[in-house]
Amino acid sequence: MAEWLRPRHMNEALQLLAELPAERYQIISGGTDVMVAQQLSAPRDIAVWLDLSAIPELKTVEVTTEGIRIGAGVTLSELRRHPEVQKHWPMLAASAAVTGAAPIQNRATLGGNLCNASPAADNAPVLLAYAAHLEIAGPNGTRLLPYEQFHLGYRQTALAAHELLQAIHIPFLPAGSRAYYRKVGTRAAQAIAKVGIAAWIHFDAGQGIIVARFGLASVAATPCLLPMVSHYLEGNHLKDVRESTIREKVSSDIKPVDDIRSTAEYRLEVTSRLVWEAIHDAH
Repeated sequence: MAEWLRPRHMNEALQLLAELPAERYQIISGGTDVMVAQQLSAPRDIAVWLDLSAIPELKTVEVTTEGIRIGAGVTLSELRRHPEVQKHWPMLAASAAVTGAAPIQNRATLGGNLCNASPAADNAPVLLAYAAHLEIAGPNGTRLLPYEQFHLGYRQTALAAHELLQAIHIPFLPAGSRAYYRKVGTRAAQAIAKVGIAAWIHFDAGQGIIVARFGLASVAATPCLLPMVSHYLEGNHLKDVRESTIREKVSSDIKPVDDIRSTAEYRLEVTSRLVWEAIHDAH
């Protein structure tokens, strides 16, 4: 029978983690993805469950002079209702609000949504667009990693053995920034995304595009950016942007596949349309 460990502090969790057998432990917090996977996937030989749900350091939200620091154990319900998140990072409040139903949001954590590493994760595009950094704790201390470097492959992350995601850092956006978030699914709610997109676009006073970042879900093996699209837009003027060029750059950036939820052709078409919509309708 597997052992269940529930540390009360981050240091205790890291000490326990350092002693656990490699590949034979499972991290759990809200459990909304892990427990489903246990039922639907081939059973793993788990010797120890490490439950992080009782660690207060993982449940804090702190607004600083540079932005916001969100503990990895903060629930999606807390984020969707947090007044500072709603005011300064509205795309995160929006993505948290469409991640499953209310009971899921009450248990699911932002850190869990990222570490589960689903290419269809609802909050991943937002953190990519916002240029978030991850605070990762391990036996050698903590390190900050740009979120865009976190996903290494399908369901693979940059977390090393005996490391834990501790917090997510998102900077304040400069004046002139606009945001756009959209999740396209089979239904209006409680659906896995066919395409998910978040856009942060920074305009100058004359509608010149200074920064354009697009985070995508469900169009590749990992959540991803659109670097060719960004390169085309940045330094360009809104009136000079061509929809045909957007489509060309999107096709260069992503190579989606057909699956049970959608087709590659549909995903390319929808992504191109949403990028075009984002640069004109973001607010």
